[in-house]
Amino acid sequence: MDAPPLILGTHNQKKGAELNELLAPHGIEVRTLAEFDFAIEVAEDGNSFADNACKKATQYAQHLNHWVLGEDSGICVDALDGGPGIFSARFSGNDATDQSNNKHLLDALSNVPLEKRTAHYVCHVALADRNGQVMAQHEEICQGRIRFEPSGSGGFGYDPLFEVREYHRTFGELGRSVKSALSHRARAMRRIIPAIVSRLNRA
Repeated sequence: MDAPPLILGTHNQKKGAELNELLAPHGIEVRTLAEFDFAIEVAEDGNSFADNACKKATQYAQHLNHWVLGEDSGICVDALDGGPGIFSARFSGNDATDQSNNKHLLDALSNVPLEKRTAHYVCHVALADRNGQVMAQHEEICQGRIRFEPSGSGGFGYDPLFEVREYHRTFGELGRSVKSALSHRARAMRRIIPAIVSRLNRA
């Protein structure tokens, strides 16, 4: 019996493609909310990445009657006391874009020297069954710092500003294969994949 598909609780098809690459070898199909016309909107009003990931996983699973992987991620900048954190996606307002968020971040750090521009990406993932029960979850981080200007056209979000210090490159400059080995999201996904494969193959 084939494993049921896994729904990634986001409309972001780039995130879906990243997860699909990791799960394809296990014969698990990954779909995103973009494929469901009747998908609801889940308010990301939790107090942590874990709260939001679990909320998305459980509510989407119950609504869609599918296994769902909820994910919440963002960037935490030390000079901003950990901000924007869970507000990363809407840092520059409700109509925020990647470009406006990046500009807002650079403006907020305009007087901060390089040695104090340390930051880390966070990703929390939670797997819920069709009944909305969380069956597994994991969180990973990736350390770096914020550049003074964007560099590179790869990735999305704050990737053109986030420099992985060991490589002296931003996520926007690093190739996809390197990013898939280093990033917070890829690490979190890899850690939860054994649970996904085990659960869905028994579903």
